[in-house]
Amino acid sequence: MSLCAIIPVKPLMRGKSRLATILSAAEREVLNRNLLQSLLTSLQPINMIDHKIVISYDPTALAFARKFGATTVLENRNTNINRALRRATLAASAYGATRLLILPADLPLISQADVEELLSYESEPPQIIIVPDRKLNGTNALFINPIGAIKYNFGDWSFRKHTEQAERKKIDVKILNNINISFDLDVPEDWELLEKYNNQKKIQIQNLFKEVLT
Repeated sequence: MSLCAIIPVKPLMRGKSRLATILSAAEREVLNRNLLQSLLTSLQPINMIDHKIVISYDPTALAFARKFGATTVLENRNTNINRALRRATLAASAYGATRLLILPADLPLISQADVEELLSYESEPPQIIIVPDRKLNGTNALFINPIGAIKYNFGDWSFRKHTEQAERKKIDVKILNNINISFDLDVPEDWELLEKYNNQKKIQIQNLFKEVLT
């Protein structure tokens, strides 16, 4: 019953392009690296996770991920997230994984406790546990047991597509509303909200983002 966490990562120098109006290219690269570090650091102490796989076509991102104990998979440049996840799933199966936890690398508020809360809802298979984004559009976390229970459908309205697919297949669906996992960082409005969290709620992200946060 091995569990593998899969983390798809865009190239560090290209990710978060929608923040270009408020952050320089160099600042966005630092931010992308720190977001990946934050997520991998949160996953390291969780005993339930047996393997961590980072998939990207950015060799720099992969080399960085290996410093935190992740297995890496180099993806082709001409791909999309769903094909990348299918390739990473093959690697996870080769390591003996029977369950998957898929997390994007742009969750600045996620913590070890958040992931452990998600995993605490695991029950008998077949099952998925899903955390939507704040707009109930995207999928910010997806637990699948067993591997292959549903097909990946990340992109616009992926939350609805994943849940509807599971319901059609009569797979148990647990929807978890976790504020920290639901918060992703995509557009300037998200950045403004992140700064409010940082200033008002004293969330400990200063060190991770000190090169870009003011």
